[in-house]
Amino acid sequence: MSEILFTPFTAGDLQLANRIVMAPLTRNRSPRAVPTALNAEYYAQRASAGLIISEATAISHQGQGYADVPGLYAPEQIEGWKQVTSAVHARGGKIVCQLWHVGRISHTSLQPGGQAPVAPSAIRAEAKTYLIDADGKGHFAPTSEPRALEISELPGIVDDYVRAAAAAIEAGFDGVEVHAANGYLLDQFLKTGANQRTDAYGGSIENRARLLLEVVKAVTDKIGAGKTGIRLSPVTPANGIHDADPQPLFHYVAQQLAPFGLAYIHIIEGATGGPRTLDDRPFDYDALRQAYTQAGGKAAWMVNNGYDKALAEQALQAGKADLVAFGRLFIANPDLVERLRRNAALNPLDTEHMYGGGAKGYTDYPTLADS
Repeated sequence: MSEILFTPFTAGDLQLANRIVMAPLTRNRSPRAVPTALNAEYYAQRASAGLIISEATAISHQGQGYADVPGLYAPEQIEGWKQVTSAVHARGGKIVCQLWHVGRISHTSLQPGGQAPVAPSAIRAEAKTYLIDADGKGHFAPTSEPRALEISELPGIVDDYVRAAAAAIEAGFDGVEVHAANGYLLDQFLKTGANQRTDAYGGSIENRARLLLEVVKAVTDKIGAGKTGIRLSPVTPANGIHDADPQPLFHYVAQQLAPFGLAYIHIIEGATGGPRTLDDRPFDYDALRQAYTQAGGKAAWMVNNGYDKALAEQALQAGKADLVAFGRLFIANPDLVERLRRNAALNPLDTEHMYGGGAKGYTDYPTLADS
């Protein structure tokens, strides 16, 4: 049986050399939110992936939630990202930028003027963020109490996504991924555990999905649907998020996304970075895809969470996915594509240097060619 994982694939406007995707991975190595030459080296090392999805990138200062994560709202950030995209393209790779507003997953020390983070409702997340002390040492700290966004502020949030999408194309990205997963702002609006609004953006499924759909429409209008993907996580408990009844919520979202003609739908199955199934949060992913395709959706279906080569091949051969995203395996194995192709041994993950720091645990992992 041929290995479909290594065959070319087209997702919207994206012509991919294989079906292996590097998932977005926050590494906290962009001081003052500006990408550097070190970031460019890191991504270029992994350019053999069919597609790289950049680490989550803040669309505004307000959207920033962790120390030393990159942004895309200032000229120096665009220039920094140009180094990254040029380095990836020089190696023959494709890269899209994940557009991020963290919402309540932030800290006052990271917000403009030391203000409270924003959220659909003033409900503090049971979560932590990453801060860096004055002496340069990183640590995790509880997120700050958020304030509820006024309805009059929401068009400005949509505009921030549009400006960031345009900036991503200016910076040389091949497209963008709207981050609507893992308990960040758009996911907070979707889910009942974070959204207790009583206006047009709260209550019913249609209202809770409104901001997400407004963002997708505005972004696709600006840069084109074929350059736009979206990430969803129906049941992950990441960042203290939950929904009382996720199946009908995400069926509605999928049905509403179908007409846009997106490049891909990126689905996190189970708990982000954890179990693929959750006994207390059952979810039928096959039914979700069926809801999307029955509504006319034709975007590539990307799956993520805990995949190895065998599981990825199984999903692709069975038609349950078109693309498979790998996360931590790509951190430790810059040449993951070749290692999977050869069934070669994988490098162990340096967990001590996951977040923050310099080249150690970032760009110093060996490739097969080094051995």
